[in-house]
Amino acid sequence: MDFKMKKFRDINLKLTPQRLAIFEYLDDNKSHPSAEDIYLEIRKKYPTISFATVYKTLEALKKQGLLLELTIDPERRRYDPGTEHHHHLICIDCKKIVDIHADFRVDVPEDAKGSFEMLGNHIEFYGLCPECKKKG
Repeated sequence: MDFKMKKFRDINLKLTPQRLAIFEYLDDNKSHPSAEDIYLEIRKKYPTISFATVYKTLEALKKQGLLLELTIDPERRRYDPGTEHHHHLICIDCKKIVDIHADFRVDVPEDAKGSFEMLGNHIEFYGLCPECKKKG
């Protein structure tokens, strides 16, 4: 197991070749894949892997704080191994998601936040990616 994979040791799951393949696929993956995307990719090398194994592994990683679950695509949950604070830009046509690593100051009016204590934010930007823009 290489250095990058050491962070996955303590997720309370048996480290099978299939799960290691999931970890490798997710490691530094910027595509924000869905569980189905991950399943279809891993199944190429491990045809007997079940969707349940993929989903259970994703849930364990999420629970350990090693993976973010994104609900910005209404059709399916997407996963982000980049757990540092960042925002997202989403193509409204093909649903491609891009990370935005920048800080934005957002002042929430006192009357809007009521008695909430503000702890952070996540901003979603929407647009057209270059490929979809070319298509018109």
